[in-house]
Amino acid sequence: MAKSRSTRASRGGVSGFRPVRRLWRSGTRLALIAGLIVIGTVAAHREIDPPRSFYMGQEARRLGGIDHLWVPIDAVAPEMARSVVAAEDANFCLHWGFDMQAIRTAIEAGSNRGASTLSQQVVKNVYLWHGRSWLRKALEAAITPLVEIMWPKRRVIEVYLNVAEFDEGVFGVAAAARHYFGVAPSELSAVQAARLAAVLPDPKGRSASRPDAWLRKRAAGIMDGAATIDRDGRADCFED
Repeated sequence: MAKSRSTRASRGGVSGFRPVRRLWRSGTRLALIAGLIVIGTVAAHREIDPPRSFYMGQEARRLGGIDHLWVPIDAVAPEMARSVVAAEDANFCLHWGFDMQAIRTAIEAGSNRGASTLSQQVVKNVYLWHGRSWLRKALEAAITPLVEIMWPKRRVIEVYLNVAEFDEGVFGVAAAARHYFGVAPSELSAVQAARLAAVLPDPKGRSASRPDAWLRKRAAGIMDGAATIDRDGRADCFED
């Protein structure tokens, strides 16, 4: 009789773990499926232009519409790509998605400004949402290496230039060039490109067509940086 009770207790204990195992298996399957979807989506966007981002949709609903037109990088003045690299990510051609030197410098300075690479910003703008949260940062950290592996640097720049916000409701370099200067993105001068790059950290608070003294000085520094990038051959990774 004692043996029978012991056997039943043992079986009951084993069966008690079954729901946990089922949950574990279900969670593993869901994680695998989600991972495959993310990988497939990132791979597809190497050739296919991403749809309107979550943030663009939010702004379109808030403002009643946005100004956005996708253009290939071949239709953008080379000065524009060099300017955003000089302004936002000087080591763009050297890193694998994360600029460890910039991250260390930012940590020592007690700030995260300047630590986010163009690749990270593309991931945030295309696949995630704006705002500070550990979940978003964790997803960004997971997806950024995929983008670096699957996309050439030129594609990263192309997507960035087409999804960056340059003014309230103005997204992408084509809309920004027309909005600020009344020209096509291929007609942007070095000065205009530098001023557009200078507004990127605060697009709602700065104007490329009505620059204040700070923005003029910042744009001049970006122009110098862009010229240095061109002279040193550091633009080869996204201009070839």
